[in-house]
Amino acid sequence: MFRKAAAKAPTPAASTSMVPASVRAASMPSIVAADMTVKGDLQSNGEVHIDGTVLGDIAVQVLVIAEQASVRGEVVADQVRVCGQVHGMIRARSVTLTSTARMIGDVHHEVLAIEAGAYVEGQYRRISADAKAEVDTSYPAMAAQ
Repeated sequence: MFRKAAAKAPTPAASTSMVPASVRAASMPSIVAADMTVKGDLQSNGEVHIDGTVLGDIAVQVLVIAEQASVRGEVVADQVRVCGQVHGMIRARSVTLTSTARMIGDVHHEVLAIEAGAYVEGQYRRISADAKAEVDTSYPAMAAQ
């Protein structure tokens, strides 16, 4: 009686080409799965979630290190949330160490939050807005922000 014309389903190529790359990248984080170990450096202009192990340096916009995750290397980002283990330096505008975090290394930050129960060992230094210009030349990921 009432018949609706069947809508043509968009092909995957057509649907992704209509969305700008910047929107696609911002909408979905990259994930290092719990059963994965990455030996080498990671770079991204977006968000990265680490659930496994990374043995290398990380330069990203937003980094989340899950409770069972482990990172051995230098981290440069705009925002970092650590729930797991980090052995190395973190250089970020905003750093959050949750109660399950285990941070061994120096942290250079503008904003720092440490929850009760977090294990921290190292030096914590605030990066002022004036000093950030010096950081930008040494750390390209910070320059892109």
